[in-house]
Amino acid sequence: MRLDVLTIFPEYLDPLNVSLVGKARARGQLNVHVHDLREWTYDRHNTVDDTPYGGGPGMVMKTEPWGDALDSVLADGYETGSHGPVMVVPTPGGRPFTQELAVELSERPWLVFTPARYEGIDRRVIDEYATRMPVHEVSIGDYVLAGGEAAVLVVTEAVARLLPGVLGNAESHRDDSFAPGAMANLLEGPVYTKPPQWRGREIPDVLLSGHHGKIARWRRDEALRRTTATRPDLIERCDPAAFDKKDREMLSILGWQPRPDGRFGRRPETVEE
Repeated sequence: MRLDVLTIFPEYLDPLNVSLVGKARARGQLNVHVHDLREWTYDRHNTVDDTPYGGGPGMVMKTEPWGDALDSVLADGYETGSHGPVMVVPTPGGRPFTQELAVELSERPWLVFTPARYEGIDRRVIDEYATRMPVHEVSIGDYVLAGGEAAVLVVTEAVARLLPGVLGNAESHRDDSFAPGAMANLLEGPVYTKPPQWRGREIPDVLLSGHHGKIARWRRDEALRRTTATRPDLIERCDPAAFDKKDREMLSILGWQPRPDGRFGRRPETVEE
């Protein structure tokens, strides 16, 4: 995968040199290019922003630096044999970034990130490049940051770990929270390692039993327990076909029941007269 980031703070992307992403770069699995947007400015102040049309507070990032920078980066990529670019625009107004979207992006050969500052990028830039390639406007949460670089790091790490050969064990992400398949709308339950006792706290007996079927069921039940407790919205919108008989029994124990539409909802509390 090729990954290009255009930013006015290239140093913000230094974490891309460490951990799994750094190792993937060193092995040639991830080809990362970080570009200083100010290199495509032509005044002595290296200006990348201006006041917004229509008035209001803040500044808006200008079309010219972004357009020239993107044209240059895309031309370089094509010259070196890259193909199929996808532009990723971090913005609070974008599509929520999920594991499903991470998987989708991990299957693309080339991602171009455009993290903005100030009030954002002149809309014409996004509209222009949407005619040339797929554009994903992506939000990592319902909050506002000073800039999009932190979101680039989040998306890159989530995507890079899905690339073949990046994780030491290719099956490691199979049981992740939100992983496609059985865990699509569930949070992973608690995990444990040695020693078996620590400060009077013991490992659940089932994990020491060696019975793989019972262990798998325990993990599934704990995932249901954790999800209903902290993210009930995930259960409410989950396809009921994703739950087997044992799942349904556990959900009933946890106070959930099928609604008229088949999906699960919290069981109304019984009120004593």
